[in-house]
Amino acid sequence: MSDGHAPRGGGILGAVAAYTAARLGLLAAVAAMLVLLNVPLLVALLVALVLSLSLSLVLFRGLRARLNAELAAARSRRVAERARLRASLRGEPADED
Repeated sequence: MSDGHAPRGGGILGAVAAYTAARLGLLAAVAAMLVLLNVPLLVALLVALVLSLSLSLVLFRGLRARLNAELAAARSRRVAERARLRASLRGEPADED
């Protein structure tokens, strides 16, 4: 299930925070640029929202890959823990890793 991107330090919370901060920063930068070009604030925010969504798909590919790797690692840990719990509930001996 790995695509070559190993999870790094910081965990899921760090990955979510980094990706969210980058997306919000891009939104703010695009909106500020449009406001400096005398575009009304509400229109600038709406246009910036659409543009930042598109740009973030290209610009933040690495952050998104890190977030996906963290989520996949957390999912595999939950699946393994669920399997151990179910085996324990069935009375089977615990598997030691």
